[in-house]
Amino acid sequence: MGVLLRDIIADYKTPLSWETLAGVAALDSHNALYQFLSIIRQPDGTPLMDHTGRVTSHLSGILFRAVNFMEKGIHPVWVFDGIPPEFKQETINQRRSIREQARERWQEALERGEVEEAARHARASSRIDQEIISTSKNLISLLGMPWIDAPSEGEAQAADMVKRGDARYVVSQDYDTLLFGAPMLVRNLTVSGRRKLHGRTVSVNPERIVLAELLTGLRISREDLIRIGILVGTDFNTGVRGIGAKTALKLVRNGEFERVVSEKIPETDTESILEFFQNPPVIVDYSLAWRQPDREGVLTMLCDSYDFSPDRVEKALDSLTVKSGQKTLDSWF
Repeated sequence: MGVLLRDIIADYKTPLSWETLAGVAALDSHNALYQFLSIIRQPDGTPLMDHTGRVTSHLSGILFRAVNFMEKGIHPVWVFDGIPPEFKQETINQRRSIREQARERWQEALERGEVEEAARHARASSRIDQEIISTSKNLISLLGMPWIDAPSEGEAQAADMVKRGDARYVVSQDYDTLLFGAPMLVRNLTVSGRRKLHGRTVSVNPERIVLAELLTGLRISREDLIRIGILVGTDFNTGVRGIGAKTALKLVRNGEFERVVSEKIPETDTESILEFFQNPPVIVDYSLAWRQPDREGVLTMLCDSYDFSPDRVEKALDSLTVKSGQKTLDSWF
């Protein structure tokens, strides 16, 4: 879900053209996979599947996002989540319950013949399991792109890679990467230029948020931004009922964070959450290189194993314009 900061961030979003985005991008893989699994579906909400019933929506999304990125000079590093912190378990349980309820409502709507209603619930039922993750990594490797397993939160790892200069920006729809200190977050890098929002399909364009500009404009520190996140709710706590981003901003500016926490959410371990956002587990011993795609490997996987159209996959592979040989980071900046 991500932290709900939109109301105080809107003025600091800068529209971008695709031509300005060339370079290395640290991609929040789980965020992208949820997008693919939620959006790439049949009209009644059924995901794309092969003849055995295995879901393939995520594979389609990876293939065509890779083509779109590479054509525009964007070289993605796919960053996957590792082991979540203990205080995220409540959120994980809540999300699991929401998905199960959505799946039940999806089936009930299908039985009633309410296709649009079914599709809406189907999108909310999307889940990522080990099969989704392993097949995603396999296809990413065959396409010649690097991927990294974060020790904990993928957003934290992606943010750290940008701070180190190993990537230009983080790609994610969620604002959590800003709390993790990502210097630049880029959103809305969809292939179609559209996305689902509250049940509607809306047109979107790439947009950038620069952390330093945001903090200066709001007259707060990054630690204050984390405090605002805690008040409205993060992946690690439920927040204070009735407090949105604008109210949280006022409270933090006025030095009332500790009072509100002690009165409203005394059970929340705010110090541990603050520490985790500021110093999350990350790795630094990764290697980033891009290769020519393994054409036969991709065709074998997608067409022979998962029933993709050979013509469509061939066309996508023809569009990949990766220079031959392994390249260092300097080659892409």
